[in-house]
Amino acid sequence: MTRGQQLYFAYDATIDPDRLSGVAPGAEFLFIAHLPEWRLTFPIPNGKGALPSVHPESGNTVWGAVFQLPAAEVAGLNDAQQSEGRIPTVAQAMDREGHRHDVLVHVAGGDAGASAAAPEPGYLRKMVSGGRHWKLPAGWVAALEEHLEDR
Repeated sequence: MTRGQQLYFAYDATIDPDRLSGVAPGAEFLFIAHLPEWRLTFPIPNGKGALPSVHPESGNTVWGAVFQLPAAEVAGLNDAQQSEGRIPTVAQAMDREGHRHDVLVHVAGGDAGASAAAPEPGYLRKMVSGGRHWKLPAGWVAALEEHLEDR
């Protein structure tokens, strides 16, 4: 990573290339990774369902894509995430070769472990689309799709 850059772990709708380019046009895909011992939940109320967050929880993993962002675009990404109820934090993502990387990740403020509602379908479709685009593990994408079938 070059100076003035930030690694960003996308697991939510920003994993969709069109969505990410709208808030961070200089984002460059680097690799697929996961957050070991983290769990995906849907604790953020939204009109037609709930939006996702992640939090540490043993026995779980969250897959996503890691991007390199120009430092000048981080504030815009943080603002977009804040508008959806998430705040920035740093976590360690593990790539497929087992290397750990400090990454920016956005989590729900408050009780991120609460899984209050079913996911908002349109938002979840962006997560599925992005997961397919970046070729996340098929089992992960299928698990996201199961939430759509439940509706």
